[in-house]
Amino acid sequence: MIRPEDFREAMQRFAGPVTAITTIENGVPCGLMATAVCSLSAEPPSLIVCINKTASAHDTIIRQGFLGVSVLPDTQTAFANHFARAKGVDRFEGALWNFQETGAPLLAGASVAFDCRIATTHDGYSHTILVCHICEILLPNVDADRCLLWHRQGFVSLAAKQAAEKA
Repeated sequence: MIRPEDFREAMQRFAGPVTAITTIENGVPCGLMATAVCSLSAEPPSLIVCINKTASAHDTIIRQGFLGVSVLPDTQTAFANHFARAKGVDRFEGALWNFQETGAPLLAGASVAFDCRIATTHDGYSHTILVCHICEILLPNVDADRCLLWHRQGFVSLAAKQAAEKA
């Protein structure tokens, strides 16, 4: 039997890209940070996004049926800390946001951003698994091709890690 603490320790060793998952309802942006995002298919272009059912933005994202996935570049650690710690609409302060086809907020300084519609949802125990069709892909920041990672309960930059390894 796998103990929950062993699973958590194993997942801390698994680095994942830091993403802002966002939507908007009645003109009010809503979102959360997530690392459980991955590609699903090129035909049709789609992603899988997993959201904890207890997250404050969970129900709003499901209800709206659309979301933005903004992959943070490794230069955005301060914004990532702000977005992760702030609550509600305060998360969106201090950054520029784009709005595409669905209306979901997409981070203007993202490495890449995906504007998506939720195609299907599945029960994932503590999470809801969202299969999302990509409506648009934005590559707004050509100088930010390295994404910020979450590893060992902290933000990690590949550039910083590579520099430390060379030292």
